[in-house]
Amino acid sequence: MRIRTATDEDWPHIYPFYAAIMAEGKTYAFPEGQSLEEARPWWMEQPPGQTVVATVDDTIVGSAKMGANRPGRGAHAATASFLVDPAHQGRGIGRALGLHVVGWARDAGFRGIQFNAVVEANAPAVHLWRSLGFDLIGTVPEAFDHPEHGLVGLHVMYHQL
Repeated sequence: MRIRTATDEDWPHIYPFYAAIMAEGKTYAFPEGQSLEEARPWWMEQPPGQTVVATVDDTIVGSAKMGANRPGRGAHAATASFLVDPAHQGRGIGRALGLHVVGWARDAGFRGIQFNAVVEANAPAVHLWRSLGFDLIGTVPEAFDHPEHGLVGLHVMYHQL
């Protein structure tokens, strides 16, 4: 697996699994039913942020976007979001992307990484982030409308660098 900076030409290859994950409605509070062009600014970060892709044999199997969590006085904390193509889940792609983001944030001089909205019903993600050193700071109750579990909490998670 290789992780590299995403290009504009990568977006049409990311979009199908982006759209599938948003349509599933279990992990992101992003708009559903977006066209290719409507969805682009939701995922393709502009500098100083960055979007990366994970590839296996030149096939894009996952992506992450990262940057400052807040502007100004909050810019010392990073944030990130992750997508793994459902056809390739369970192969360590999320972990590799997570490790890449932690290294990127550390190298960029961030003091920590804050995840603002990890769906509490997303047990694999919560387990992954904890295994990479993230602490559960708190949970906003009933902040996410899960299609199977109804109203569930959103975790705020933090990793000090």
